Amino acid sequence: MKARLAWSAAWLGTVALLVLAGRWLAYALAAPSPLTSKFEASAGGPRPVVVALVSLGLAALVSTAAVWLAAFAVSERHRLEPRRELPRLHLGRLAVRTVVLYAASTLSFVLFESYLHWRAGIGFHGLSCLVGPVHRNAIPLLAALALVAAALAEGGSHLIAWLRATVRSLVRVPLAADPLPWVSSPPPDAVPALVPAISLARAPPLPA
Repeated sequence: MKARLAWSAAWLGTVALLVLAGRWLAYALAAPSPLTSKFEASAGGPRPVVVALVSLGLAALVSTAAVWLAAFAVSERHRLEPRRELPRLHLGRLAVRTVVLYAASTLSFVLFESYLHWRAGIGFHGLSCLVGPVHRNAIPLLAALALVAAALAEGGSHLIAWLRATVRSLVRVPLAADPLPWVSSPPPDAVPALVPAISLARAPPLPA
């Protein structure tokens, strides 16, 4: 139960980090306007297509590198210890995590920004704020961040699976019947006579 709560808290924290990072990047890349100056200082305004291509391209590179490094590290350790079970990478799970993180972070971003707009007296915009000039870059940015986060999570899960397989292999090692063979006594016929027999010589007679 505690492990599930910790795992859920970790994913909620990941979503929060994605929202904060995506919000910061979206405001930084937005064109100057009264809204951006009101909520976040920003400069520049690249086209959304350029932002999408660059962000998703970088995310693909970082994600591929993270998963490849994890797989390479585990495969090299498996070469040294081939008897241990080799865990598998689950690319389907990575895709599912990416979609779930993207959907959760996008919804959280919309709710958070709408709440800030409502408090500022602008109104509750909902999903329409994502297609506006201020937040339109958040869509590809959140997708790129979700892909990187899912790839890091999959690489970490792959390494943890190898560690668990290592622990299981160590536990399964049978204990030797005699853990200290150098302490046990060898059979009697294998022990040479170390102490020579002492000849009982008679003492000379006392003088009369």
